[in-house]
Amino acid sequence: MNIGAAARRTGLPSKTIRYYEEIGLIRPARDSNGYRDFSETDVHKLAFLGRARSFDFSIEDCRSLLALYEDSSRASGDVKRIAQGHLDRIDARLAELNEMRRTLSSLVDTCAGDGRPDCPILQDLAAEETDLS
Repeated sequence: MNIGAAARRTGLPSKTIRYYEEIGLIRPARDSNGYRDFSETDVHKLAFLGRARSFDFSIEDCRSLLALYEDSSRASGDVKRIAQGHLDRIDARLAELNEMRRTLSSLVDTCAGDGRPDCPILQDLAAEETDLS
């Protein structure tokens, strides 16, 4: 099948599919005219990659997960290690976002929001020393 059909089947943009081919995640066959010819296996890999990316796995994590998926002698521990590492990064990002929300919420609460020029939000943004940790 051509790239348009593969895109429709997987829900991935053609540009993304071309990128995945460019970086070696998939390798569709080529017709005699040079057009890509995606097999059912290629489409399945693309769907796999789309799902993994929807969980925000990095491209390198996707590469590793796809290799493990294709390896029938894989150890599930290897898969879990990748997923756990990603989960740890998500948890760290959530902690950062919660701190950011708490700080911004405090600033919004202290701002009068009236016609006066005083604004603790702007004062905080303009501060030379910030602690974003």
